Amino acid sequence: MTTGRTPAGTFTTRMLVVLFGIVAGIVVLCLAAVLVLSVERVYDQAEREALGIGRTLAADPAVVDAARESSGATSLDAATLADGPVQQRAEAVRQRTGALFVVVTNDHGLRLSHPDTAELGQEVSTSPDALGGRESVSREAGTLGESVRAKVPVRDGQRVVGEVSVGVPVSAVTGQVRQAAVSIAIIAVLAMALAAGAAALLVRWLRRTTLGLEPEEMAQLVRDQEAVLYGVEDGVIGIGPDGRISIRNKAARMMLDLPRRSEAADVVGRPYTQAGFDDALTQAITGQRSGEGAEASIIRLDTSHRSIRAQVQGVHRDGVDLGQVVLLRDLTAVEDLRSRLSAMRAITDALRAQRHEFANRLHTISGLLANGENEHARTYVAQIMASGPVRDPVANISAVTDPFLRAFIGAKGVQSHERGVDLRVGPETVLEGQLVEAQDVTAILGNLIDNALTAVIEAPEGPAVSAAAGDSGRWVEVDLIGEGSTLHLAVADSGAGVALGLDIFASGVSTREEPGLDVHGHGVGLSLSRRLARTMGGDVWLADPGGAEEGQGAVFVARLPGVLAVGTDTEQGDS
Repeated sequence: MTTGRTPAGTFTTRMLVVLFGIVAGIVVLCLAAVLVLSVERVYDQAEREALGIGRTLAADPAVVDAARESSGATSLDAATLADGPVQQRAEAVRQRTGALFVVVTNDHGLRLSHPDTAELGQEVSTSPDALGGRESVSREAGTLGESVRAKVPVRDGQRVVGEVSVGVPVSAVTGQVRQAAVSIAIIAVLAMALAAGAAALLVRWLRRTTLGLEPEEMAQLVRDQEAVLYGVEDGVIGIGPDGRISIRNKAARMMLDLPRRSEAADVVGRPYTQAGFDDALTQAITGQRSGEGAEASIIRLDTSHRSIRAQVQGVHRDGVDLGQVVLLRDLTAVEDLRSRLSAMRAITDALRAQRHEFANRLHTISGLLANGENEHARTYVAQIMASGPVRDPVANISAVTDPFLRAFIGAKGVQSHERGVDLRVGPETVLEGQLVEAQDVTAILGNLIDNALTAVIEAPEGPAVSAAAGDSGRWVEVDLIGEGSTLHLAVADSGAGVALGLDIFASGVSTREEPGLDVHGHGVGLSLSRRLARTMGGDVWLADPGGAEEGQGAVFVARLPGVLAVGTDTEQGDS
């Protein structure tokens, strides 16, 4: 599968823009809220300041006296007011506090003080709200400009005799707001720079984490992974840099008898050392992780039903260690096929020998007839018809009635005879019925006979034996007994036997004593025979390790159910 790669940097650019935009938006909203609150705070402070000045001045005895004395007057003398104590006190307060104006009026709203003496005695331009007895705060525009003003009633006891109006200029408030805005802007710039730096670091981390892959590529990789992992017959196990199993497919689960994903004991997410792997596989993974093997580690694993080739390979990308991958390949079918082919090759070799012998006999007959020795030719043909086409070098082979099995044992007899070993069928052989699983039976029997032949040939030569034991004294005996559809077979030999404590059925274990030499091609014949038998529901085991006396080797026994086709009468009798 192929993927369309997007232009380099597209993902990082988009992430940077999106993250920066989100952070910038949050910063702008927060700073706008802070600015609004700052403006409100500044105005509140100005209102409190104006209200405080007004209250202080309204409580001044001189102001109270002047307001009481002018109470009820509808006109006042500006010159007198200009030199009066109220004007002086009000101006002193205004200059000291920086207020825009401090105006005191009587109960008719006539000014007793004003920054502009020409306005003294005149009626105020704004509504004298405090004359109603209540304080008020507002933002208004008067003769002196826009201001934040507070109006406080002047009381003589319980009677309102005037009011004090104090204004704080908006320019002063605006200056404070501007100062606050500058501070907020500086903070905003720093926050945006911090956001940009954080976004850049986040994008860099994402690129490193995703190995520079675009989102489209990662999505395609997931689809490819599902298609590859669950579309192949080989097992795949992925191990992360932390030593935990990150993935395994169905084939790997079935080969290693691992728990299902729905089960609590699922190996995904667990350390590989706690996954229940074979010790050899665990050691191979550990060796790859420690860097002991630069190349892939290849080992062989054997279970009760499978023979597996495991390859452990380290995975790197752009110099980054991504862990290890374990590839599992089931070799059972290949080894079964190889064993069956060996059995067929033995039969074809025997047939080739028979064809060669038959050709020699035809040449002999032709020569006798060409020389006119007709009587000798007739005698020779009679001998051939009496003995059969070619004599099988297997004693008691007539006890085997199945033609395929008889041909196979005969072929093995020819091979044994060529190697100086007598192959014979035991006198206890009783076999009725025909084989229905000839290939599996011959594969198992062939491995057992080959193992016995090797044990006999490799055994050290002992003292001479009697002729009753055989011409060479080296023999392999096969016994076959049919029980319904089940075939029981035993293979005995005259070898040295099996050493005590040797697990002869383990993969790679050989009966040969010489180092570096294996039986049946790397020591897998017996383990393969047992695996084939157990697949049928039967078994292969070592009945007697032998070696107790001279010329008596090991005895292997197999039980193979369902390999014989029995007659109707027999089936009814069994039922």
